[in-house]
Amino acid sequence: MTGFIRPELRAAIVQWREALVGLAILALGLWWALTGLGALALLGWVLVIGGAALALTGAQRARFRTGQGGPGVVAVDERQLSYFGPLEGGVMDVENLRLLELEPDARPAPHWVLTDITGARLHIPTTAEGADALFDVFATLPGIRTEAMLAQLGRAPDQRVTIWERVPPQLH
Repeated sequence: MTGFIRPELRAAIVQWREALVGLAILALGLWWALTGLGALALLGWVLVIGGAALALTGAQRARFRTGQGGPGVVAVDERQLSYFGPLEGGVMDVENLRLLELEPDARPAPHWVLTDITGARLHIPTTAEGADALFDVFATLPGIRTEAMLAQLGRAPDQRVTIWERVPPQLH
């Protein structure tokens, strides 16, 4: 059965899966909202809102996924980020993250460079297995501009770019 879909199309469907599901939910909700009566119409409008939110978030996630098959494995568990690669790796508490940068010149793929409050750094290829879980981690950073991060990732800058930096607390 898998031979019926071209590999490029299958990869695109997998990359954009959340956005496609969101659009399907939005379409179903719109149909119910416009043709249904009473509770079905109300449920349709709820699905329209939920589907639109899922489609927008899914589109951001799809833009964050830059590939797969890169070196190493990323795991996120209980706000603890770990990366284990062939040459380096480590564990970092997300709460201690101080700086997030994108290093486009790293090979074989661009790398996320995470620096914690002690100055320890963790270099994670954007194509590492499980790197798409980093989207959720980065989205929770206070004050991060997700669209700016995705724009930098999409345009492949020519030098290291600071994506986010923790603002120190203000003393009164």
